[in-house]
Amino acid sequence: MAKRGTKLIGWHGLQNCRLPVVVTCLAVILLLSILLFCNNGKSPDSSLGFPIKKWNSFESVQFHPTVELRNGTDVIWQIPSLPKAVLFVAHGCNGGAVNFWDRSSSCPNCIGLPEERLLVLHALARKFAVITISSAGRCWKLGEERIIVKNIIQWWTLTHKLESLPLVALGASSGGYFVSALATNLRFSSITIMIAEGVFDQMNITVNYPPTLFVHMPKDSCRQQKISEFIEVLKNKGIDAEEVECMEFPLSPSFLVDRIPGMNQNVSAKLFELFQVKSFVDGNGYMKKDGRATRWKEALRECKNLVLDKSMVQHVQEELNLAFAYHEMTSLQSEQIFKWFESHLN
Repeated sequence: MAKRGTKLIGWHGLQNCRLPVVVTCLAVILLLSILLFCNNGKSPDSSLGFPIKKWNSFESVQFHPTVELRNGTDVIWQIPSLPKAVLFVAHGCNGGAVNFWDRSSSCPNCIGLPEERLLVLHALARKFAVITISSAGRCWKLGEERIIVKNIIQWWTLTHKLESLPLVALGASSGGYFVSALATNLRFSSITIMIAEGVFDQMNITVNYPPTLFVHMPKDSCRQQKISEFIEVLKNKGIDAEEVECMEFPLSPSFLVDRIPGMNQNVSAKLFELFQVKSFVDGNGYMKKDGRATRWKEALRECKNLVLDKSMVQHVQEELNLAFAYHEMTSLQSEQIFKWFESHLN
């Protein structure tokens, strides 16, 4: 029996409505399929609004780095077939060239940190020759070291007949300050300064300074304010300058196994469970504190049924820092970074 107020639709009326309904359903299914698979089968991460690449996303690109010692420092590089540009990458304090490459027979001391290695894989996949150089000390120095690095890059590009290609640079933290200063010594097509504001208040900026992209984490409000000021300074000089903001995102049981080579699915899930039990994350999975300020390593030592390979501690630490989004190297914005580079190749 029909409820009061409900209209009874005749059989012929239902037949007439059926075709539009079917067409609409098919259209919805098609749209969902496109959304799910338009990124090579990777689902977009709902918290970030773009796909998070897994550690093994670049199956067509393999690490085959060459390691050299030049001026007493490590120089590690790789040149893809038919390179279109050269990328110099400068690490942060306590880092080194070894952070950007997986351990292999050609680089037995390499570490392959999650964000650094993915940045290099992005670059190689887009036909950028990549050169990484270690700083002489714990952090980069802006004096004589600039000349040393300039000479190494010029020697390397000449040796491998790459001197005619556009040269770009990316530096993070201490490396960001260094790249901002090095751009007055070398002609870059463009640069990216990551989690650093640069040293623009210590330099005489001319109209020949390269287009500059700031990739930063707004949670660091003091740095964000300086970046806003320096973007205005550069634009007033007629220099293209933009910013990309990196926001916090929640952890999940599969996040670490997706980002860290060699991580076990079970260990990844148990680590997430440990973070929940110890209240290191909130109810939505967001880190309550920066990874460096979270006593997760102590909690791990107290946990008898969970063992993390010591070689992965630094890798996990980096990803926790990244999730909190205060100060960490990031590859999550690689698409924007390399589009910036590619739009300024000259």
